[in-house]
Amino acid sequence: MTSPHRLVVIGNGMAGARLVEDVLARASGDRFRVTMFGDEPYGNYNRILLSGVLAGTQQPDDIFINPLDWYAENDVKLHAGIGAARIDRDAKVVYGSDGRAEPYDTLVIATGSVPFVPPFENLAPTEPAHGPRSWPASPYKDGVYVFRTLEDCERMLARAADVKSAAVIGGGLLGLEAARGLSGRGLEVNVVHLMEHLMEMQLDRDAGLMLQKSMEQFGVKVHLGKSTTGLLGNGAVTGLQFKDGSSLECDLLVIAAGIRPNVTLAKSAGLAIKRGIVVDDGMATSDPSICAVGECAEHRGMVYGLVAPLWEQTAVLADRLSGRAENKVYEGSRTSTKLKVMGVDLAVMGEKQGRDANDEVVTYAEPRRGVYHKLIVREGKLAGAILLGDTSAAPALQQLFDRSTPLPESRASLLFPMGEPQAPLSAADLPDDAQICNCNGVSKGAIVGALRGGCRTFKAVCDATRAGTGCGSCKVQVKAIVEAVAGDDLQEDPSAHYYVPGVAMAKRELIAAIKEMNLRSVSQVFDVLAAGREDPGSKAGLASLLKTIWGADVVEERDARFINDRVHANIQKDRTYSVVPRIFGGVTTAADLRKIADVADKYNVRMVKITGGQRIDLLGLTREQLPDVWKDLGMPSGHAYTKAFRTCKTCVGSEFCRFGVGDSTALGIAIEKRFQGLESPAKMKLATAGCPRNCSEATVKDLGAVAIEGGRWEIYIGGAAGAHVRKGDLLATVDSQEEVITLMGRFMQWYREEAKYLERTYDFVPRMGLDRVRAVIVDDAEGIAARLDADMQKTVDSFVDPWLEAHQPVHPSQFTPVLPAAGAKVEVAR
Repeated sequence: MTSPHRLVVIGNGMAGARLVEDVLARASGDRFRVTMFGDEPYGNYNRILLSGVLAGTQQPDDIFINPLDWYAENDVKLHAGIGAARIDRDAKVVYGSDGRAEPYDTLVIATGSVPFVPPFENLAPTEPAHGPRSWPASPYKDGVYVFRTLEDCERMLARAADVKSAAVIGGGLLGLEAARGLSGRGLEVNVVHLMEHLMEMQLDRDAGLMLQKSMEQFGVKVHLGKSTTGLLGNGAVTGLQFKDGSSLECDLLVIAAGIRPNVTLAKSAGLAIKRGIVVDDGMATSDPSICAVGECAEHRGMVYGLVAPLWEQTAVLADRLSGRAENKVYEGSRTSTKLKVMGVDLAVMGEKQGRDANDEVVTYAEPRRGVYHKLIVREGKLAGAILLGDTSAAPALQQLFDRSTPLPESRASLLFPMGEPQAPLSAADLPDDAQICNCNGVSKGAIVGALRGGCRTFKAVCDATRAGTGCGSCKVQVKAIVEAVAGDDLQEDPSAHYYVPGVAMAKRELIAAIKEMNLRSVSQVFDVLAAGREDPGSKAGLASLLKTIWGADVVEERDARFINDRVHANIQKDRTYSVVPRIFGGVTTAADLRKIADVADKYNVRMVKITGGQRIDLLGLTREQLPDVWKDLGMPSGHAYTKAFRTCKTCVGSEFCRFGVGDSTALGIAIEKRFQGLESPAKMKLATAGCPRNCSEATVKDLGAVAIEGGRWEIYIGGAAGAHVRKGDLLATVDSQEEVITLMGRFMQWYREEAKYLERTYDFVPRMGLDRVRAVIVDDAEGIAARLDADMQKTVDSFVDPWLEAHQPVHPSQFTPVLPAAGAKVEVAR
């Protein structure tokens, strides 16, 4: 019987553990006896998520990929907390730091990288460092840390609890992640960077400076072009000394000045070393029995610090070791990454600068919003891209980049097709080998395989493949693939009870957290409550909820809104727009009708339509016409495009109708003027009827009021007359129009607070139960009526019409469907 192949892996980080997973997935039976050495005393974890641990948005247990039990379950012998000390190549034996020996047939070195710490003056401790006894003594002054391991996080957290200010040396990705984490702990954070802009390895100068502005909006101060020469303080760090003679006070210092391949062990074993451990296309070192993967390996002169190339390397080596494809080669990686830096979306791929005058450079910038796009086009193909602040076009660009596909002539269409956000690619658009999750190297094929293997929920697929469990930026694509492939077999996730899918909280819990943490923008909610993982599908719901909570004090982010809300008009299937001015209660004047007619003539409106809500719809307008149309109309917005109070339909009522017993027209106008533009989880349509004949169909509206004998009014809620018909429930019978407005407003405020996103009142009322609704709204059984009334009044007082009072474009391209010429930049008026 053939003895198992002895595979020894030095390093239990993301590359080493992934290689073992790949080998086990490919090998059959007991072909391998796998042994691993790991410096850290636990299983493998996702280092990308360490900033979440530092910020407190994730617990250490949440970031583990393979806990210790996994190794035992898969017959992997892990020497946890025992590093490799020596390699005897002649005897083919690895010796651990405690002297234990492990023979190998194949050895894989995956020692990763180590932090680069410049030789600052006064860096070493002058007295013993403080900290838990379980930690080894630090080689640095008390309060000075590197940011590489879970232990580093634990040390920093212990210190951060007792200090107020922190400094981070290094404005690369690692430094900014450390800054984000410490800022999330409430510390005053300063980032000190030697170069002239942030993240110079990934970003050009313009993008780096724009990122700096975004960081400063989060309260992080940035100091560029600063050369640190030494540390201040005796027993503990108290500040930094700079080459120009200035200094900066701090109680905690993180050194994130870069990383270097960890080649110490390989060098002592006599392997070929340059910057990293030199490997060939089969990932073998100068010794054919020893391979290397990950950040410690140098292939064709390249050392990679991103995770995607690591996954490609481990896949190639696993194929060769398992015999699946013994001749498979690694030809290098086209680098790309999609992540979030300080709550700002960033996608980078390929080159950041043009190589020569033959390269086409396309740039687009919106400094006020922190949006910057840059494309490098070479010979008609995408050679590189930077997307900062808005990465909605990244999936499509990634496919063009990965496959060197010829680009369309309109470069603008790559970033803003039809002026709208790029929709997530569907499963049909992606090949099986398309990589969906960069953090964990998950392809579309792996996701499809998980579904065919029995996974029936989105969460189950993520758990099985790890897709979406890194930075989270791929979740929209993962969900699209899951839904397309699973079809009717897809089962409900627990996340169905979340208010929005990107934040794991029910609505009441979410509102409480937003208020407690004073979160005023969608980005802040993602950053604090979703571990910095932004879910595009959750933006609109969160934007609506934040407007409900904070009213005029909300921090609006335009990219969190649907296209309709961004341009305040209703997009049609032919990509034109319709405009619906408000006609209060359906009552208009000859002057307003003339305005509408003049506008229809002037702008060649293709259709003028009387709507079911007693208004006039002007259809077939182009996006760039909208500001002028509204300026010429001079009428308020009818909010026919958004999730809000739409209109209040009325009948003639008692003023003219011989059957009328109540002035429904006056009441409808009063309702519409009070609640116009009211943000809500879903659209709301109202009506008032002057008698029980109900000509305005008030009983099948979200809210309706019907006049009855004696000057009284019946209030109905939860009606529907769309795809299904539901007569509204009688909420109360009241004696005056003022009481109608009060109870309607109270109900709408409660609905805004309690309803699920996109849940219409005709679903909300049955779910809550009519008895409870009456108890809360009419009887004040929960003692919140006064608060609901006050919150509604605050919202009403904060209303600003988007056209009459704020009709200027937020930015020049808001109403421009075509981007500026290639290479042009857009300057934004401040």
